[in-house]
Amino acid sequence: MYDVTIVGGGLGGLIASILLSEKGLNVLLLEKKQYPFHRVCGEYISNEVIPFLESHDIYPSELDPVAIDKLLISSVSGSFFKTQLDLGGFGLSRYAFDNWLATKARSLGVTLMEKTTVSSIDKNNHWTVSTTSGEQYYSNLVISAHGKRAKLDQQLKRNFLQSRSPYVGVKYHIISNLDNHTIALHNFVGGYCGVSRIESNKFNICYLAHRDQIKKYKHLPEFEQQVVLRNPHLREIWNNSEFLFDKPEVINEITFRAKEPVLNGIIMIGDSAGMITPLAGNGMAMAIRSAALASKAILDHYHPDGINEDQITSQYQNIWRKHYQFHLAKGRVIQKALFSSSLSSSFAVFIGRFFKNITNSIIEQTHGEPFSKV
Repeated sequence: MYDVTIVGGGLGGLIASILLSEKGLNVLLLEKKQYPFHRVCGEYISNEVIPFLESHDIYPSELDPVAIDKLLISSVSGSFFKTQLDLGGFGLSRYAFDNWLATKARSLGVTLMEKTTVSSIDKNNHWTVSTTSGEQYYSNLVISAHGKRAKLDQQLKRNFLQSRSPYVGVKYHIISNLDNHTIALHNFVGGYCGVSRIESNKFNICYLAHRDQIKKYKHLPEFEQQVVLRNPHLREIWNNSEFLFDKPEVINEITFRAKEPVLNGIIMIGDSAGMITPLAGNGMAMAIRSAALASKAILDHYHPDGINEDQITSQYQNIWRKHYQFHLAKGRVIQKALFSSSLSSSFAVFIGRFFKNITNSIIEQTHGEPFSKV
């Protein structure tokens, strides 16, 4: 019997396991893949989280994260603006960071089981987490950090599944002669592509595209040639870079629809609780902060002789909504209004060039206030 079972070993799940284990809780973490592995992710982390990570000795300085302090945004046609980031962030691959955190979690006593896919989460007198291979694990609480979308969401009958999402995420790692300290967001018809430096002289490319656009072409490379590379910045990158993957990492049906931070007593963190659009916030920082918020709620109300699950879930749900509910809704509006089409992306670049105060205000809102504790 565990104190807490965590489903999913991404940033949120790993950091929650570390925070809870540090305080003496018996934590089980279940991850369907085996570390290290790649995830579809922008791999840029806002500097807001550094004081918190350092305070728990989980800032990965030994992995050589790359400081990023400039932003470049280009329109579909290639017009662009570049600006300084006041707070900025750092670039680090999930391949490296997640694996490093997994090692840290194990060293603190977390029971971390890889190649373990969860099929259902149920509650009677206690929580039962069942796997596709037939095992069952029991605990007093469950945190679900299973990511953007999983079969588990179907078992939980989550509302966001009622209509299909049209977005597809595609990721590559490359070696290229680009500015090490700039994160770029290049628009193309129906989507946009983020490019930023990570460790070991590599860059991460991650783009979001509309499914209907991709379906017009037989293969992904053809879609990229005909649509993505119409942006001259992206064409230059594709033509002058070494691509390191045999094939890209791809995830279908990425959704920015509203999700529940707590569902039937299950605490959702990271992308399981809601995905934020790149121009409204930073998903990796959000995963880290939500893990911190959930862990604090648990530790505030967890006692060896019993727990008050209602107090834990109520505290977490209220503070999560305070931090993110409006932020996520605003992001959906910004994404629809300013990006992914020729006209809207050109308008966004126009604002960036000639209305610096508006630009700086929008950028400031994508990075939260630095924090060392929650």
